[in-house]
Amino acid sequence: MPLSELAGHPAPASLLTDIPALLSAYTERRPDPADPLQRVSFGTSGHRGSSLDATFNEAHILAITQAVCEYRAAAGIRGPLYIGADTHALSAPALDTALRVLAANGVQARRSLGGDFTPTPLVSFAILEHNKAGEAEADGVVITPSHNPPRDGGFKYNPPSGGPADTDVTGSVQRRANELLEAGLDGVKTVTLSEALAHAEEWDFITPYVQALPEIIDLEAIRSAGVNIGVDPLGGSSLPVWQKIQRVYGLKLSIVNEVIDPAFGFMSVDHDGKIRMDCSSPYAMAGLLAHRDRFDVAIGNDPDADRHGIVTASGLMNPNHYLAVCIDYLFQHRPAWPQGVGVGKTLVSSSLIDKVTARLGRRLIEVPVGFKYFVEGLHGGTLGFGGEESAGASFLRHDGTAWSTDKDGIILGLLAAEITARTGQTPSQRFEALSAEFGASAYSRADAPASREQKAKLSKLSPEQVKATVLAGDPITARLTRAPGNDQPIGGLKVSTDVAWFAARPSGTEDIYKIYAESWKGEAHLQEVMREAQDVVTAALTGDTAGTS
Repeated sequence: MPLSELAGHPAPASLLTDIPALLSAYTERRPDPADPLQRVSFGTSGHRGSSLDATFNEAHILAITQAVCEYRAAAGIRGPLYIGADTHALSAPALDTALRVLAANGVQARRSLGGDFTPTPLVSFAILEHNKAGEAEADGVVITPSHNPPRDGGFKYNPPSGGPADTDVTGSVQRRANELLEAGLDGVKTVTLSEALAHAEEWDFITPYVQALPEIIDLEAIRSAGVNIGVDPLGGSSLPVWQKIQRVYGLKLSIVNEVIDPAFGFMSVDHDGKIRMDCSSPYAMAGLLAHRDRFDVAIGNDPDADRHGIVTASGLMNPNHYLAVCIDYLFQHRPAWPQGVGVGKTLVSSSLIDKVTARLGRRLIEVPVGFKYFVEGLHGGTLGFGGEESAGASFLRHDGTAWSTDKDGIILGLLAAEITARTGQTPSQRFEALSAEFGASAYSRADAPASREQKAKLSKLSPEQVKATVLAGDPITARLTRAPGNDQPIGGLKVSTDVAWFAARPSGTEDIYKIYAESWKGEAHLQEVMREAQDVVTAALTGDTAGTS
């Protein structure tokens, strides 16, 4: 995809979402359940869409919330439901809609104290803290489309394990929600918003989370070393959390942007000409990168704070590089973690993680894309760290117990400061040391066109359908359609040699598939791998054996 001429520049007024029109469409537009694109669809991060496209409207949230109420009743979940929302414009009306349904179904919702926005990791933390007490189990909902553009909305359910629901749960909720849509919402229970607000309990998500931070991060080391920290919440829900951290711990911490604007008009434009609060993109992070010489480390979060972007004087770190640095550091500086605790990675993450994990003598658990695959390991303390290539991760407390079972961009940001404080090196410098030890790889991700039918075929490929024996001049050593760490289908294909690999997965929202690739032979070889990856996938989809030697 060509780079937009606007990439990295302030967003012009012509790109800003018409927020009043967006909010009007939320209630006025009714989805057509006969249109597959307008039905409820839970991907790796819940249901997402836009009211302007009739893909995220009041009807969707009424149906999904009713389905969640019925699911939790059938599952015997009787405790409170912690509900949070981020700063996207559609999150506020969706929260109101969900509260109306929850109250009508007799569910005790706990919403933010004083109307604060609530980051994803704080909802996960609250669920786990409640469930430690052994009372009636709690679960939660997070209303967020994560880093998606301002026109989007999202709705995600977290069961009592605290993290994203697995496919058996989301499949059940999705089926029931679509039945309710097809029935014209007959079966959805509601009360008035005033009744719902009276029924819901206001809850302080922020104070317990901030007070517990010394249990997972060495804040005293950061304070004593005087690490100079910059933070950009990117207009998101982490702002009040960072403000509280600033007040409570006396860190040398500056928040460079405290603007909350549902149009996100302060953002710089992403690579494709859209406003997207992607803290792993140097174009979206241009505002914080302008301050990089002011700080030892600087931290960006997306609107629901489940992702992290780490900036040093060297620039914005590649998410794969930072994950490897975190793993290398944590497993040498958390002495109470049991020796059997392993490392979780998605199979499209850098194989540098494999090399670091092997040197540490730890188990590597390689799973499909989706943080839900790390929930059980983090919850049970068998995974010390779980991370995704898209800059999302979480890890255990100092004592080896769970902190959050959803991605937490706040602790990953603070960990960058701890690494700097305790090693005297920034995460970028730590990565340079890993590169000197293991060599340097080249990593990339790109999109390729695919029809709906081709995407369906790609998601169901078998290894036998891949006839290629060589990739970019090297013998193919593995063809995977299931993840080695848990034998779950990857919804695509991964092909490896001794010096490179690529993975291809269909997009859930666009007529494209995503190609991820890495080479340990340099950038030119990586580009060769990327080109041949498309040929291998095309041949597998068409049954063509030409050019697959």
